[in-house]
Amino acid sequence: MRVPVIAGNWKMNKNIVESVSLVKELRDFVRGIEGVDIVVCPPFTSLWVVKEIINGTNIHLGAQNMFWETKGAFTGETSPPMLKDVGCEYVILGHSERRQYFKETSEEVARKTEVALSVNLMPIVCVGENLEEKESGKTESIIEQEIKALFPKIDSTLAARIIIAYEPIWAIGTGRSSSSQDANLIIKFIRELFSSKYGSKIAERIRILYGGSVDTKNIDEFMNESDIDGALVGGASLNTLSFSQIVKAAKIL
Repeated sequence: MRVPVIAGNWKMNKNIVESVSLVKELRDFVRGIEGVDIVVCPPFTSLWVVKEIINGTNIHLGAQNMFWETKGAFTGETSPPMLKDVGCEYVILGHSERRQYFKETSEEVARKTEVALSVNLMPIVCVGENLEEKESGKTESIIEQEIKALFPKIDSTLAARIIIAYEPIWAIGTGRSSSSQDANLIIKFIRELFSSKYGSKIAERIRILYGGSVDTKNIDEFMNESDIDGALVGGASLNTLSFSQIVKAAKIL
């Protein structure tokens, strides 16, 4: 059985003092919860202090991005070994905001995914279509292009360690979300793509999350679907009560 993942993407929110307050409260809210992998992804400036607070708890640390080189003259970038050094276990890659605002390509995301796996970071790779692509019936072709870009970089022995987050861009931060049935159909499609490349046994081990205006009101619907293995949570992860309720809804009973 695939263990669900609930990952909180804090985006460019919370200074160090605010991060400390948030994660201390969250630590108390989720203490003792099992059957779900809980991940928080603070901004880079708060990674170290959040790690200090969650040491020895059931909360894991993730970063929101990284570069694909391990070191060198790349001013302003953060390397995978640096993330490992600060205590990260996970890293979000290819978020739609990175693709949209910083023009990251699927090939660049694939390079990052390859390097993340090589240093034992668990990549949460985001894929999804915008509103225009959805309305013109291009959802599957967009998803297929983004997923297949990963294949040349991912060895079959490591493929099962990838986490995919299906995030329809039109649903991120808008208050709109995909229906759970529609999201499940796309996630099944993603799993089939992995199956065609790596075989059904590996595909069945890959955890695929939904993201896009996930909150306490809709998490139950998503978690009741057969192929949805958790959620990448944005705004609701900045509130400890709502995030902990999402975590509780996702845990394996």
